[in-house]
Formats: sequence, structure tokens, C-alpha cells
Amino acid sequence: MSGPIRVARTPAGALAYAVPVPPERLPAVQPAALLSAWTLARHAAARHLWGAPRLLHFARPDGESTEIAITDADAGCWAEAIDSAVGLGTLPGLALCLRLLALVEVLGRVPALAPLFDVTPEGIELHPALLDAAASMPLDPGARFDEAGLRRLLSDRLPPGAEQRRIA
Repeated sequence: MSGPIRVARTPAGALAYAVPVPPERLPAVQPAALLSAWTLARHAAARHLWGAPRLLHFARPDGESTEIAITDADAGCWAEAIDSAVGLGTLPGLALCLRLLALVEVLGRVPALAPLFDVTPEGIELHPALLDAAASMPLDPGARFDEAGLRRLLSDRLPPGAEQRRIA
């Protein structure tokens, strides 16, 4: 990985991050760290600890850049929780935050993953295989998980036919 992440506050109050690598080159994280981050974020949301908007500018090898804005209140709260605990000014901290946000996003987008998590009154229970996959598989250029790649990684954990289901 090359260089540190530069962080600055914009005149509008957002935090801007200049990230020296694209999202797909962010490092893997430990599954336990991802689960811990989930818990931290849930507690921050319960306490309404909303964070400032965050603007992520990722350098690409071709000289272009990818820009991602974290402006949703819930995502901002989760990013704030991870920033406070781990720091988003490091590649591992940013990787942890983006993997957490990508996991939340993919759970809502891919119904076939429903057998791998359970929403309970106490929170959410995540299957270890789902945590392992989210902790280790690369993010795509938009800092999301590739649905087909995730399904392949988890194919032995999904019930028969689940790999065929998609959102209409």
C-alpha cells in the first residue's frame, strides 16, 4: 500500500479523505474486527451519534479517481463510530468501515443471503462464513461487494436455488 490517507475538513464541514489506493486495493480485515465494528456502530446509532459527511477520493493507477460520499445519516453514524474507535485516516481503518457499510448494503440487496443472517430483538446474528467473506473478499471500484463473487464464495452455505434468486 502506498502513502497515508490525507484528511481535511471542507468549508462545509465535511471530512475529505485523499486515499492513495482504489477501493478494490484496500486490505482485508479480521472477521472478529468486522463483527466488533458492527457492534460499535449499532451502539453509536442507538445513542444517535451522527457524524459529519465524509467525502472519499480514491486514487486510481490510471491517474483517474473514484469519489464516494458518505452522506446518509445512518452510514455517517457508522463511519463516525469506526473513526472514533479505529480511525478512518488509515487504510486498515477505512477498509474496516467500508467493508462494514458494504456488508449492510449487500444484505439488503441480495435476498439469497438471508439464510446467513438473522435479525433478532438483540440485534443481528451473522453466519461466520458471511463474516469471513466480507472480511476478506475485495471491494469493487464503488466500495461494494460483487454479488456474483460473494455468491461463489458462499455457494456451499446457501440453500439450493438461492444462487438463482435476485431482486426483480
